[in-house]
Amino acid sequence: MHVSFIGFGEAARAFANSLKEARPGLLFSAYDILLDTGDGAPIRKAAEETDVRLAKTPNEAVAGADWVIAAVTAASSLDAGRFVATALRSGQVYFDINSVSAGVKQQTAALLAPSGARYVDMAVMSPVHPRGHRSPVLVAGSIDTALIGQLEELGFDFEMVGREPGMAATIKMVRSLFVKGLEAISVQMLMAAHRAGCLERVKASLAESFPQFEWDRFLSYQFERVATHGTRRAAEMRESAVAMSELGFPEGRALAAAIAELQASVGGLGLKLGKVTDPAEVARRASDALQQKSDAGQTRKG
Repeated sequence: MHVSFIGFGEAARAFANSLKEARPGLLFSAYDILLDTGDGAPIRKAAEETDVRLAKTPNEAVAGADWVIAAVTAASSLDAGRFVATALRSGQVYFDINSVSAGVKQQTAALLAPSGARYVDMAVMSPVHPRGHRSPVLVAGSIDTALIGQLEELGFDFEMVGREPGMAATIKMVRSLFVKGLEAISVQMLMAAHRAGCLERVKASLAESFPQFEWDRFLSYQFERVATHGTRRAAEMRESAVAMSELGFPEGRALAAAIAELQASVGGLGLKLGKVTDPAEVARRASDALQQKSDAGQTRKG
């Protein structure tokens, strides 16, 4: 069995590693646009470690593959489909695991339809580490018993949610509004309370209202997630904004866009929090990083 990846970032690498463990002897190929931009060293290193053959073009990557797993950034999701639309053939399966709106997945499915390849909307519903392809996923599309059997045999933790592309994506986009929104609210509150000098009082009040949370750990964890993954989460939230618009909620679109802005801002600070669990220390480091970024901006203007 030959599995091809379009995009070989964090999700694709996690899938490749766990699939290799589940089925020794699988063949892997991949194409990543970073290979063409001069930033491909991490891609090459990861491919070598997982025994993945890197292709020079998307078409070369998918040639002869049984499965194609599209795992690119949200902004590049539709382009990934365009890149391989003429190369795919009947009998191949295109798993679109990208975090995009239902509309984008439906457009991609329509692009690939003339090829005869089967399109599967797959939404990954948890971090890909440590479970890799065994992470919980939702799937939608034309999925027959043979494909279900393959997914089960390889150990996918999946749930069928419908026959139409986009149905899995919609569930993820609506859920993401809450998950990434909770992160954004936590981060903004922590930074504002630190700047105002009232963090301990705010935490004490929250602990009284919501005693089920371990607030120091919760706040530091939320901040670490945004600091580490904010740039990617921002792209996902922009897609969530599109989903809110598709569903007829302009206020939801504005909310998702604001969450995306905060995620991108904090994610762009380059903070390395490691195992820091003191919210005050997290907030201090974030404030220092913001000040440095502001100073650098002023210097450039000067």
